[in-house]
Amino acid sequence: MRYVPKHADELRATAKAMVEPGKGVVALDESNATCTKRFEDVGAQSSEETRRQYRQLLITAPEAQKYISGAILFDETIRQATDDGTPFVKVLKDRGQIPGIKVDTGAKDLPGGRGEKMTEGLDGLRDRLAEYYDLGARFAKWRAVITIGDGMPTIGCYKANAHALARYAALCQEAGIVPMIEPEVLISGDHSIERCQEVTEQNLRIVFQELAEQEVMLEGTILKTSMVISGLKAPNRAGVTEVADRTVETLMRTVPPALGGVVFLSGGQGHVESSAHLSAMNQRWGDKTPWNMTFSYARALQQPALDIWGPDNSKVKEAQQAFLTRAKMNSLASTGDYTEASEKAA
Repeated sequence: MRYVPKHADELRATAKAMVEPGKGVVALDESNATCTKRFEDVGAQSSEETRRQYRQLLITAPEAQKYISGAILFDETIRQATDDGTPFVKVLKDRGQIPGIKVDTGAKDLPGGRGEKMTEGLDGLRDRLAEYYDLGARFAKWRAVITIGDGMPTIGCYKANAHALARYAALCQEAGIVPMIEPEVLISGDHSIERCQEVTEQNLRIVFQELAEQEVMLEGTILKTSMVISGLKAPNRAGVTEVADRTVETLMRTVPPALGGVVFLSGGQGHVESSAHLSAMNQRWGDKTPWNMTFSYARALQQPALDIWGPDNSKVKEAQQAFLTRAKMNSLASTGDYTEASEKAA
């Protein structure tokens, strides 16, 4: 008999709201170490307070709820509040946005010395999810990383990460939290788009097999996936149309129709490039897929704002406007309406 989580209706409703047409999810879940590096790159000091100020800027950007359905937060951030003491979670909820939380504890080296990674964080996860639910989180994210290289990925890497993703997802649903599973195929390297497609297809097949074995309810699950794209160092990188077609073809072969929705990570793409790819997918395939396809970007949404705010923390409004511009461009991309003209106008 098929297992149905006791929170099934809530999970379905949350997943549906996360991928509402014209909206996507912003990732604000960088670890403190990653956030510090990005701050230093633009000349900003990183501390608990400056990180709070920066994330406040993004969370309170005027009318961001028109384009952003929810936000993935870091453990530090979900406990923080605005200058007037309003918890960030309450700000999001009052605007009709869904608070989320990153729950993995990072990728560590797999034995074998190849450089492959295995994401950790299952120990104590049930208790952490219960606390995050009480704090207001209604979805969670777990990221696995798959590297394309000499002799990589191995079947052991695929399976280890897929099994962890499935166990995490089952625990999330038990807690009433929508799992956002992120089995990212890294864009670094000189691999061809054909090789990326091969790896992405095998990766997703194994992930969804593991989800089935752990009895994860797909209607209450979101896939956060990388695009099928040439490596950044590839000599002849594929164009926008080929990326769009190969990405959606791969998803259609591997992702069950029952899934709650698909969101894409930018994975090192530029902010214009990631918008163009998403829009092409929806222009060419949007009426043919059984699930909505939208965005869940971090740097591709944040970087223009950080470039403004980092050197001069007084430029809050200017940074918010830069963030809103990227949010609007990706909102258009999620419905296939983004164009070069809309980018120039913005």
